[in-house]
Amino acid sequence: MIRHAVVAAALLLGACATHHARRTDVLFWNQAEREAAFRQMQTHYASNVVRHGTAHPLPAGRPLRPRFDDGRSLDDYMRAHHVAGVMVLQDGRVRLERYGLGTGPTTRWTSFSVAKSFTATLVGAALRDGSLHGLDDKVTRYLPELAAGAYRDVTVRQLLTMTSGVRWNEDYTDPGSDVARMYEGPRQPGVPLLVTYMAALPREFAPGERWVYKTGETDLAGILVTRATGRRLADYLSEKIWKPYGMAADALWLKDPVDGTEAGGSGVSATLADYARMGQFLLDGGIAAGHPVLADGWLADATRRHADIGVPGRGYGYQWWTYDDGSYAGIGIFGQLLHVDPSRHLVIVQLAAWPVATDDAQAADRAAFVRAVLRGAQE
Repeated sequence: MIRHAVVAAALLLGACATHHARRTDVLFWNQAEREAAFRQMQTHYASNVVRHGTAHPLPAGRPLRPRFDDGRSLDDYMRAHHVAGVMVLQDGRVRLERYGLGTGPTTRWTSFSVAKSFTATLVGAALRDGSLHGLDDKVTRYLPELAAGAYRDVTVRQLLTMTSGVRWNEDYTDPGSDVARMYEGPRQPGVPLLVTYMAALPREFAPGERWVYKTGETDLAGILVTRATGRRLADYLSEKIWKPYGMAADALWLKDPVDGTEAGGSGVSATLADYARMGQFLLDGGIAAGHPVLADGWLADATRRHADIGVPGRGYGYQWWTYDDGSYAGIGIFGQLLHVDPSRHLVIVQLAAWPVATDDAQAADRAAFVRAVLRGAQE
């Protein structure tokens, strides 16, 4: 279940495909192609620019050395897993910054499903603005095209926690699965293709009854934010966070070149340091330029367990993977990670080009890297 939940985001790039690229190309690139393309996704897919502001400073802190259980070095780990960059902030200071695969501080790297957590954060901003009225609103208040189908009784909260009960096949290896077909079919004027597809899905469970990972629902959440605010996701992210908090470089958000819809669940590309700044923005309580960006109580609510995913010690919040120690993470295929640990005042970022989208061994080693950082931070 977790495997499908993480790897399916690759197919989300179909929303961004130009006539030069197919949605599934990313899954079949060889290693050299991955390492080249992940740093320049805009050359393969259409995108919108997220404008940056004046850089929020990240001063140097005391150097941190990750302590792995098996005694290996960070260099060993990065080579073995094709890691393009790691950064650790503690108390807002850079304790670890390392690059690989020929990348550097100005390299933008794709995030895959880490973008889901960005989209959910924009929901929190729209709530504060009053553009969204409440999480218990029906989704159809903002997406009336869904009123005749299985989403007619689903709330915004259930969309964010992926507990809609709408039937969905997330098997990325099945060409007939929903995640493989969600951007196919006839287009209706003025309606994003993804919305047309989702409107036809049948119900399987009662709303709120069961968690099932559905990549398409994160795209719906992104379209919902766009409808409610009247702003493209890239522009809204720039307005609310990227400029006022002080990201140092423009980011990119991939989009459908026909209807212009950004892929809410994938497609953000940013520098290593700006991903870390995003984590620090959350640790700072969602404050940018001295003003709260998110609805009161949003962070605590979004990053706690709302759904049982069948893994001890873990759960799912509002597009965040949650842990019982209070930490939370955005996770993307091929090794991407944004891990936030409020109790230790830590942000951990990893960018990578794993040889496979995900598997148990790769995921276990990424978790070992996080543990190694936690041990090193205590020294």
